[in-house]
Amino acid sequence: MADDRPVPLDEYPVHQVPLSMKHVATGDRNAYDRGIFHVFDHAGRALLITGLGVYPNLGVTDAYATLRLGDTLYAVRASDTLGDDRLRLAVGPLRTTVERPLAEFVLSCAPPPDDPDGLSFEIYWSADFPALWEPHHVQRRGDRLTLEGRRFVQAGRCTGRIRAGGREIRLKPGEWTGTRDRSWGVRPLPGEDGGRLAAEHPTEGFHWIWSPVRFEDRFLMLVVQEDADGHRSLNDATLVRPGRRDRQLGWPQAEITYRPGTRHPERAVVHLGDVRTPQKLEVEILTSSPLAIGAGYPPAEDWQHGTWHGPAWVDRRTYDLREAHPRAAYGVTDHAARFRLDGRTGYGIFEHGSFGRHDPSGFTGFDSVGR
Repeated sequence: MADDRPVPLDEYPVHQVPLSMKHVATGDRNAYDRGIFHVFDHAGRALLITGLGVYPNLGVTDAYATLRLGDTLYAVRASDTLGDDRLRLAVGPLRTTVERPLAEFVLSCAPPPDDPDGLSFEIYWSADFPALWEPHHVQRRGDRLTLEGRRFVQAGRCTGRIRAGGREIRLKPGEWTGTRDRSWGVRPLPGEDGGRLAAEHPTEGFHWIWSPVRFEDRFLMLVVQEDADGHRSLNDATLVRPGRRDRQLGWPQAEITYRPGTRHPERAVVHLGDVRTPQKLEVEILTSSPLAIGAGYPPAEDWQHGTWHGPAWVDRRTYDLREAHPRAAYGVTDHAARFRLDGRTGYGIFEHGSFGRHDPSGFTGFDSVGR
């Protein structure tokens, strides 16, 4: 029988509905609450991604970290049964410590007991800019709601150390950037068959850009989601400058140059601004980490977020990114990138996924690629 006594978080005046904080105000199995951090150097040598999520209606909490060094991807994944203490952000060897909400965090991963050279890190992540809300994100398949999320994004700097493969990397001030994404709501999780509804409403195409960029004196966030015909269901471009009102930069239009024979971007130009003050954001890809490899995002086949593995499950793997990973081509990829805007150079993430038909890009189907 389930134990439904009050949990520690019930002591605080944070309730939104007449339920214990152990529960969410929806019975949807796909309810989630998750935070993700990106940590990368400005030369494109390393890209670390780590996240921790809670799936309250599945009774699961899990976390992951991936590190790309050269052509090797180191991955740690951990899953556990969901406990009552929601203030303890730890699963297996992975932990996120909130030192100051919306400002300072410690990200850590303990090494495996039998392998001191396995992936581990201790990173101090501090925000340089206030957190910025993204647009309310809603997706439907036919008339069925499949995704509704609230999300904010932030950028800052990182110090600390990372160890993997016998190497120790020191994160030196001024040479590393951090971004983070915090979201909650409902989104598709493994274990549910779409059935006839999905078969009768197939996805013809999906095109996605999500890009937080940190400059020394400002922060830029842009997000674009388009259907096969280019219809835009999500759109935002906002420039944050301390002490000034956030500036909206209109309807971003991206020109992406893909590696021939792929949909892997090598560089891009994003047109921003309004008719009076058009601007160009130049994007140079430094290194990439496909989220379907190691990080648990669809269509990963070895582990996905929210999957039940029982208590205290931990899995560590390394992947050779020179080998073919066909599923990665149908998942979103995070690219650490150098950006240039208005004479300034910044660093951030250019997250991109393009699958199926996309008329504005000239892609005619799932087998269509860049030339």
